[in-house]
Amino acid sequence: MLTIGELAAYAGVTVRTVRHYHARGLLPEPERDHSGYRRYDGGAVVELIRIRTLAEAGVPLARVRELLQADDEKFATAVADIDRRLEAEIRQRQRHRERIARLASGESLALPAEVVGILDRLRALGVDERIVRAERDGWIPLAARSPERVAEWVARKQERIADPEFADFYVALSAALECGDDDPQLAELADRVAAYLTKLADERGEEYVGEPAGIEPVLAELMDRLVFDTVPSARRLIELLKQRGWAGWTTLRRVDPAPVAPAPTAPRPPRPGTCPSSSGGPICPP
Repeated sequence: MLTIGELAAYAGVTVRTVRHYHARGLLPEPERDHSGYRRYDGGAVVELIRIRTLAEAGVPLARVRELLQADDEKFATAVADIDRRLEAEIRQRQRHRERIARLASGESLALPAEVVGILDRLRALGVDERIVRAERDGWIPLAARSPERVAEWVARKQERIADPEFADFYVALSAALECGDDDPQLAELADRVAAYLTKLADERGEEYVGEPAGIEPVLAELMDRLVFDTVPSARRLIELLKQRGWAGWTTLRRVDPAPVAPAPTAPRPPRPGTCPSSSGGPICPP
């Protein structure tokens, strides 16, 4: 006869585990002998090893008793069912591992691989990381809101970036990041972008230019703000583009060119003998 410690050692488990199996009703708990100890026979060793083997195989303890009492046919059916469940759990855990592995790049967690490829392409072109980040942040709500359209928008974007002239705009915007609103470099970039968009619209239609088609106005505004917060010069660029017949950022559209406000003129100094607060009016009192 064995003590609980000896039983645990023979079965390769801890005493705590044996007591847990007692509490779950999986392993019968013998009566105490005249010395106050519980003694286990060889049958308890065999039963404990069977319980341990099932538990280590991933069988939930709630089903261990069922399997211990099942005949061969029921046992085989139950094991097959448990195997399918474990296989599904393994696939789910593998997906979790893949997502965790993608955490290193940050953007991959919330974006499809095709969009990440676009971001990598921009980096390869030498585009400033702030612009890449703005592009990334725009794609995140877009992909979350309309995942079924991502493939369509990605294909359009990939086609655009493959055009050296379009790709060069990203590089030029990178160079203009630190430009002030009155820097002629921004005006030159606006001229180039407007000319390109006009040519593209004339050749392929305005719907092709207005990427991404069908986006909700509220979401487009949100994406615009993400860009403007990250790339402040983009806001001024949009103003300049509107003067050249194109409005919007996330969703472009052709508009009537906005009139250019005249530059403010400095007030003329008053003529001698006139009151500075008047426009050449009466003579100021002495």
